[in-house]
Amino acid sequence: MSDFALTRRRQLQILAAIAGCRSAVASPPDAPDPPSTEIMAESVIPRFWALSRPGEIPGLVTFWHFAKGTEAFESVEGQRLRLVSRSGPLTVIDDATAPLGGKALELNGSQWLDIARRDCPPLNFSGPRSQHTLVAWIYRDKAAQGGCEFVAGMWNETGRSRQYGMFLNIPAWGQPNQLTGHLSNVGGPTPGLKFCADGPVGATPVPHNRWSVIAVSYDGVCGRAWLNGSLDFRPGLNPYSLAGGLFDGGENGSDFTVGAVDAGGTIRHYFTGRIAGIAAYNRPLTPAEIFALSTI
Repeated sequence: MSDFALTRRRQLQILAAIAGCRSAVASPPDAPDPPSTEIMAESVIPRFWALSRPGEIPGLVTFWHFAKGTEAFESVEGQRLRLVSRSGPLTVIDDATAPLGGKALELNGSQWLDIARRDCPPLNFSGPRSQHTLVAWIYRDKAAQGGCEFVAGMWNETGRSRQYGMFLNIPAWGQPNQLTGHLSNVGGPTPGLKFCADGPVGATPVPHNRWSVIAVSYDGVCGRAWLNGSLDFRPGLNPYSLAGGLFDGGENGSDFTVGAVDAGGTIRHYFTGRIAGIAAYNRPLTPAEIFALSTI
């Protein structure tokens, strides 16, 4: 490759540096980001980015834009994967305030979707070298059940095949409504505890009745929780140290689910609200990239 034939990845690294974004990346073009325990701090110039779709950022595995459909939803970028409703026909609504084009999937607190594990191997982020970022554009309504809510991920508590999952309103750390990016390298509960307590937990409540962009990233050493384009720093909990990669349940491991999770022998922890899109990447995105996704 000539000095002038920069890859898209290198271009993003250069733009991030110009924007004042500090990260632990100091590698040649196209080299994977090394794991880092540093806080990925940022100071990004608003409107610096001109991103129009998630696929412009390298490493996209798949992206669902919930603009049409009732019982099945095909991803529109990256690998074509098909989410299927397990609650009958669902409703896509017009919402002029919604990101990604003014439409969103509405979930009423008793509805969910999934993809069988065998049908989504690219989403099986697992093993000692696993890395990923999961992003969701959401609008929270008040949940009638009042407990924790699951947005998306590969997380099966009943089958002891936890890998990664994006939760809201887990009260274990004494404060409600924050984003928790659960991560597991054992599949079962955190050793010595009844439940999983591993993964980054944000400091800021994710609001109701307002659109938010939430993201969880993992670089093989640390998990990070992001809210509206910024690292939601919380001492000791975000970033969260969990070296060694993520659990792989094999053929009988967790499916990828949206809107609810298998726990305690039943489907529960339903999300109540709207989802405009979900994107998954096979690497930890930089702060500038996550900021860019929060602006589209």
